[in-house]
Amino acid sequence: MPKQDQRITRRTALAALAAGGVIAGSAVAGDARPSAAPPVGPTAVTGSPGRLKQSFCRWPYARTPLAEVCRRARQIGFPAIDLLYPEEWPVARDAGLTVSMGYASRREKGSATGFNDPANHALLIDELQMAIPLAASSHVPNVIAMFGNRVPGIDDATAIANCVAGLARVSPAAEKYGVTVCVELLNSKVDHAGYQGDHTAFGVAVMKGVNSPRVKLLYDIYHMQIMEGDVIRTIRDNINWIGHFHTGGVPGRHEINADQELNYRAIAAAIADLNYQGYVAHEFVPTRSDPFVSLTEAFQLCAV
Repeated sequence: MPKQDQRITRRTALAALAAGGVIAGSAVAGDARPSAAPPVGPTAVTGSPGRLKQSFCRWPYARTPLAEVCRRARQIGFPAIDLLYPEEWPVARDAGLTVSMGYASRREKGSATGFNDPANHALLIDELQMAIPLAASSHVPNVIAMFGNRVPGIDDATAIANCVAGLARVSPAAEKYGVTVCVELLNSKVDHAGYQGDHTAFGVAVMKGVNSPRVKLLYDIYHMQIMEGDVIRTIRDNINWIGHFHTGGVPGRHEINADQELNYRAIAAAIADLNYQGYVAHEFVPTRSDPFVSLTEAFQLCAV
């Protein structure tokens, strides 16, 4: 696997988008390497999406204009798109897509700056207090938040208490406007060194402390497979605390097909069997020359 600074990640893709530049590297949609996986059918309306509401993240398709990404996604059958900035929400809406999760703001060090450190609370609370009413008026059901990177002197117990205190100041607005703040679990082994919310137990402890129907976990299946595995059992045991899912193949965060170690068809069925009503959003970097073939494949795979 390439070193971390050579991999295309959400952070590097978003930085390139913000700068209006070209994203380097062969793993970005639009400049992809061939895949060993067999091709799937042509990108076209696929029919029934099954029991799950599927979405997909914008950043792996950063080299394609957003309006074109939305058009192609609608052809596949997607009802929603994930991780757009507020100024991008109208583009998705005009294309007939729901924004299933939005960013509260544009800034550097997104995942590193989280609720684990009280020094960040004023910034994060102000961002969310502004974003939540805007999300509600734009019919965006979820906004993303982070636990943050470890800080010297703040152990896990203290970090959990800090997260509870900070998120409790946001939850009244989230409940008032009907928008869910989803705090993401990330791996600290491969992609996000130092991230403190790197195990489900940490996130669940925070959710139990806040105890709000509008503050939930963003359970990223890719990240949690790397850190702890036992994905289906963990989802079943903690579904009441989960508000959103992300997918990605392990290792590498590429397609979720048979070229990686997770059985996403079984995972999707397990989530659907729990009567989960939120979104499952695909967040993988396609390796095929036509990235929308890979996105079609993922949609069909999770149409359970």
